[in-house]
Amino acid sequence: MSGTKYIGMDVHISSLVVAVMDERGKVVMESILETKAPAILAFIRSVPGSLHVTLEEGAYSTWLYDLLLPHVAKVVVCDPRKNALLKVGNKNDKVDARKLAELLRGGMLSPVYHAAERAYAPCRSWRAVIAP
Repeated sequence: MSGTKYIGMDVHISSLVVAVMDERGKVVMESILETKAPAILAFIRSVPGSLHVTLEEGAYSTWLYDLLLPHVAKVVVCDPRKNALLKVGNKNDKVDARKLAELLRGGMLSPVYHAAERAYAPCRSWRAVIAP
């Protein structure tokens, strides 16, 4: 069951719904996780293969991007306003996670640039020093 896996995450405050799709487009795993680093990383470590993950831009996207990047081959944070497939058909967290994985697999996502956040890490350190 190795090979590339496409993971769609529908993120909320206390939980996130995850769908894992293989190279052929078959959903091979689904789960609901706590929105906590240990739970998310344990799940990611349990999935074999080269992992490509996507989630929509939102309150937790920067945190998740930084958390996931060292553990997966690719993280795509996408613009929810440009994901037309998510607006079609049934709408629930499980369906959204599956559709995100499908869009990632098909290369049909509009990414939001997140690598620049790393460039601001020194600024965050200085703010910690000079802020009261």
